[in-house]
Amino acid sequence: MNISLPRQKRARHRFVAGFLLLLILSMLSACGAQEAATSSNVAPASAKEKSTAVQSRAASNAAADSSEVRTISTIHGDIEIPAHPKRIVAEEYLGSLIALDVIPVGAPGLTIQNYYFKEALTDVADTGTYGKPSVENILALNPDLIIMGNGENYELLSKIAPTIVIPYGELKNVQEELTYFGKLLGKDTEAKAWLEQYDQRIAAAKKKVDAAIPADASFSIMEDGEKKIWVYGDNFGRGGQPIYQALGRKAPTPIADELMEKKWAEISLELLDTYAGDYIVLTSNRLKIEDLKSDPIWASLPAVQNNHVYIWPEERSWYYDPLAVLAQTEELTTWLADNASQ
Repeated sequence: MNISLPRQKRARHRFVAGFLLLLILSMLSACGAQEAATSSNVAPASAKEKSTAVQSRAASNAAADSSEVRTISTIHGDIEIPAHPKRIVAEEYLGSLIALDVIPVGAPGLTIQNYYFKEALTDVADTGTYGKPSVENILALNPDLIIMGNGENYELLSKIAPTIVIPYGELKNVQEELTYFGKLLGKDTEAKAWLEQYDQRIAAAKKKVDAAIPADASFSIMEDGEKKIWVYGDNFGRGGQPIYQALGRKAPTPIADELMEKKWAEISLELLDTYAGDYIVLTSNRLKIEDLKSDPIWASLPAVQNNHVYIWPEERSWYYDPLAVLAQTEELTTWLADNASQ
């Protein structure tokens, strides 16, 4: 079936074809010379071999001609994407793809090193700095779909392949994210199955925490900035998704609404007591509980006095994809349960 290509796809094809034209031309002369030099040493193909080759090429062409596309609504309007993309560049949302057993051909170096799934990405190419993708690196991967979070270089990348931009925060939680990508990639069944297991494990974790920690205990999500502190809500990593979403815990009442709306705030050390809950989950690569207890400001907090502070490094707290959230929730659950038993 012949399908006329939309203007965007024709432009994209011209962009890629122009880039590859010189390479193809340079290869033709070399291939011709090699064939001339070796043809006298090669036995003629049999009729059966020729027939098999023709059939193989015909099948390949038929598959290409029957490739399906779907129209997806994005912040840049409706675009056509392959119904079953094979070469995905994932500038963001890498964890959701892996949860659906989809390994991209390229991703930023920072996400390739994700603590929770880096072993699954040993053959994935580095597309450049996180948040600032390299057009050259991505072009070399010949993708059929590009997935982004911030839209950097969108105009150029969208000429290489259909490009979907999903701004950070548009997908509010694990359920929304997995459901979205299940539909996008034609893996609704896999997404539903994964979420069923996720819900079971989260329910078990929540039950364990609820039995160990008072229902009215407040929680704060913080990150150490030496002379300043960042405080986070329920959708900005650092443990916010596990604590506030998965385990259903609450921020301190005076600042709860602010954090859930703004998602983060930068505060001075002098404001710590206002933002500190009964329990603190703190991201820091340098501090330990002994450091907090020796600091006059930190030491004045009940959470520090009661050893209700969990300190973990950036490599474990920054990520907020479904795989990370599940692992983080179970990690924090173990801490909370053990802490309560002491």
